[in-house]
Amino acid sequence: MATMNWRTINIDLLDPESPANFAISSLSPAAPPVSASEVQSLSSQIKQLLRGGDSEGALRGALENPPYGGDAAAKEVHLATVVEILQSIKQSEMSPMLSRIYDSEGGVEVLDVLMKYLYKGMAHSSKPSSASTGSMSPQPTGFSQIHSRGGGEGGGQAMSVLLSWHEKLVEIAGPGSIVRVMSDRRTV
Repeated sequence: MATMNWRTINIDLLDPESPANFAISSLSPAAPPVSASEVQSLSSQIKQLLRGGDSEGALRGALENPPYGGDAAAKEVHLATVVEILQSIKQSEMSPMLSRIYDSEGGVEVLDVLMKYLYKGMAHSSKPSSASTGSMSPQPTGFSQIHSRGGGEGGGQAMSVLLSWHEKLVEIAGPGSIVRVMSDRRTV
């Protein structure tokens, strides 16, 4: 009895209901594996809708089928498709389109997926397909500049489009969408 110090026993390990015995992997639902070729074919179908003038159908098709179980390449292809769709939609069409999606069945989940893509697009450099090609340079302000100023087309324009969509999406879906996206373990 003298060899065991009762103060050092972790009683949480002995309790089956304890959070210490909780498997964190059970928090995220299992996503079926998706190959890059499947995402590429879906992307071509969605781009066909976009070329046909059905931008809302293309957006819904892209957001209803996110490749949660895909590898990094598949997710990059899908991100590029979503950003292309968002850039092709006029600013005057954003709010009515988001309202129609929000009011439809499963609309909240679709808009949450859109919010995930907006954040992922903002996290990337000017071109989503070349996320690691830019060089980072530390600035005296403490921030890092990822790509050169004014260099190339699309960098600032893409960010402007994503920020416009974010503003409209928060107006329609509310700040709860941000909280749901930040707490969801599934990534796009």
